[in-house]
Amino acid sequence: MRLDQFDLNLLVAFDMLLEERSVTRAAERLHLTQSAMSAALKRLREAFADDILVQHGKRMLPTPGALSLAPQVSAAVLNLRGILASGMRFDPSQSRRCFRIVASDYITLVLISPLLRSLQREAPGIQVEITLPRSDNLEQLDDGEIDLIISPEQFLDPYHPRELVLEERHVVVGCATNPALQKPLDAETFYNSGHVVVSVSRDGTFIDNFLRGMPEQRRIEVICAAFTQVPWMLPGTTRLALMHERLARELAPQLSLVIRQPPFALPIMREMMQFHSARAADRGLSWLRERIIAMMNTEQTAPSA
Repeated sequence: MRLDQFDLNLLVAFDMLLEERSVTRAAERLHLTQSAMSAALKRLREAFADDILVQHGKRMLPTPGALSLAPQVSAAVLNLRGILASGMRFDPSQSRRCFRIVASDYITLVLISPLLRSLQREAPGIQVEITLPRSDNLEQLDDGEIDLIISPEQFLDPYHPRELVLEERHVVVGCATNPALQKPLDAETFYNSGHVVVSVSRDGTFIDNFLRGMPEQRRIEVICAAFTQVPWMLPGTTRLALMHERLARELAPQLSLVIRQPPFALPIMREMMQFHSARAADRGLSWLRERIIAMMNTEQTAPSA
């Protein structure tokens, strides 16, 4: 079949059908009626001379031919979306666009929250959907389900563009009455103390992955599901926690916590933002990335208190 005789919308239907493996769910995702999606599947079968999806018990399974085409179709759909986005004028004052960002609760507090405050007048109609990091985020980026990932660089895809957002140190935090913090903290005291840590995904955290290579290991007493939970586990205890310095300085005053330097050298964490290479010319996404960088540059040049 010639390209000028092929309805490119069928590629979108193909991509969704292969993802959902259900005519009903694919129709719902694309806001179509079930009969319209069934008609699209019929046209796809005719165009590719392949069944695409076949009934197997109560499920529909893709054919080997459909599976072989799926990565190419998915990439083509994403590239077409990027072309359309790059060709569209973006006016932040009028836009109603939803930006989908993957970010930890730490990044949400120290970056996304102040960013949205600063953008409220410039772009009052935009929507930001924030989801926590998951092990399948890179697949979501490839599938066009998210616009931006903000994460330590070790967890990013080596094949898509990335930009530095901020560099972060880790500090030791504990209750102001903790005897271990009434004098300079040494490694022996650090390791003999109970610790509060974070477990956010099977990939581990930046600092935990580094500490696993140390000859001595912390005595972990509390495991939290989020970075912002950690400081609340410290008041009235002798536990310690390694925290992002920005997060620690934001929350320590209200919880009567003190901040100390670690008793050994820790690497600087580089938080990066990553987007799909097909979206490099997306004007809306470029605008958002520029605002993120500008805000962090302002923070770094602001005089210290």
